[in-house]
Amino acid sequence: MRSQIKILLAPAALALLALVGLAPALLAQGKGQGKIVVVFKDGRQQSFPLAEIARIEFEDLAAGVSHVGSARFLGQWKVGTGAGGTFEITLKPEGRAHKTLGAAEGSWTVENGEARITWKDGWKDLIRKSGGKYQKLAFGPGKSFDDPPSNVAEAEYTEAH
Repeated sequence: MRSQIKILLAPAALALLALVGLAPALLAQGKGQGKIVVVFKDGRQQSFPLAEIARIEFEDLAAGVSHVGSARFLGQWKVGTGAGGTFEITLKPEGRAHKTLGAAEGSWTVENGEARITWKDGWKDLIRKSGGKYQKLAFGPGKSFDDPPSNVAEAEYTEAH
């Protein structure tokens, strides 16, 4: 059943992503209304202006099935230091990461629906959704992602890559 869900959702997700990717070009040419329409099972419809959509996220359809990929995390994030300050983290498509605090370069992957970032200075950061918001957990040099974090702060997605 789960594999059937994945097979059915993959083409729909790709079509939706293609539509969102083409939207700026269509709007620039004046060939579209610039909105997406969601049709619910009961026949109701709701439209959203594409200009107001930053990204589209698909939540889990069944327990244990993850549809979260790296696209959810790509781009720039404003995150807390854990001591009241903030800095920027940029997650790039090829698995590279950049930050404006400490050693600037690192790498990242997605595991269990969380962005796991390893920095050249030995620090590790994890960005995850917690309720309706995102948070950044930091792990000092020598700690793993399974250890208690050195600090926890808010994370805010600020710009698509």
